Amino acid sequence: MPSTHHIAQFNTARLLSPLDHPDTAEFAAALDPVNELADVAPGFVWRLKDEDDVHVHDLRPFEADMIVTMSVWESADLLWDFVYRSGHLEYLRRRHDWFDHLGDLAQVLWWVPAGTIPTVLEGKERLEHLREHGPTPHAFTFRARFPQPVEVG
Repeated sequence: MPSTHHIAQFNTARLLSPLDHPDTAEFAAALDPVNELADVAPGFVWRLKDEDDVHVHDLRPFEADMIVTMSVWESADLLWDFVYRSGHLEYLRRRHDWFDHLGDLAQVLWWVPAGTIPTVLEGKERLEHLREHGPTPHAFTFRARFPQPVEVG
């Protein structure tokens, strides 16, 4: 039976240098290859991108030096596998080379009905909810996951 819900993820990062600065050149060069890894990863559904199929940096719900990523996956486990068991991990390990440390609450997860595409503003609201209230079914983390909603009826 197909799942009725997918997992949405939203995360933020504050660049240490502008995206076009030499200090972030390696990160910028990795954006397309890492996004391509996501696009073909098991369980991948959708990711935030602009109409030209380029990683979105201009959607800034936070300060100008903050970037966001957002995606939808079939399950939290498949998202976990992409983040921590694929070529993405190589770049995640180097995040402190390019980004300021924001603490543990720079990423939020939540369930969306299958076929639903969340908005950046929804992602921001979910992250703010997580920061204010801690993990709840509305907004949670990999460490404090909540099961997908059960359809009644």
